[in-house]
Amino acid sequence: MQSDARPDHDSSRLLPVQTPEDIEYLVKESEVLTGHSGRVFVISGADSLIYRVHWHPGGQPSSLRVERLDNGGRVLCTQQLQLWEFPEHSLVEAQVAGQLFTPPVRRHG
Repeated sequence: MQSDARPDHDSSRLLPVQTPEDIEYLVKESEVLTGHSGRVFVISGADSLIYRVHWHPGGQPSSLRVERLDNGGRVLCTQQLQLWEFPEHSLVEAQVAGQLFTPPVRRHG
């Protein structure tokens, strides 16, 4: 489990996600730099919704596992999505609306 599963809600410390393609890049970046699977994203709004996205490159085609987390970092539900399904997910909708953020990655070590 990723140690940063509970991002603080200080929005000045969260990085905005600019494009849908950034989500894939940010997940891969986090996995390489931290050695942990997945990256946390926050949908900012009246309620901050927290998700962790895992990249699964194996198989054809690659897929994503999206976990909805509670404020304690516990998994509430999980979705397994093919890449072609992901643009319909609420994370992408939030990104388009300018409401998707992610905590900066802390290098493990």
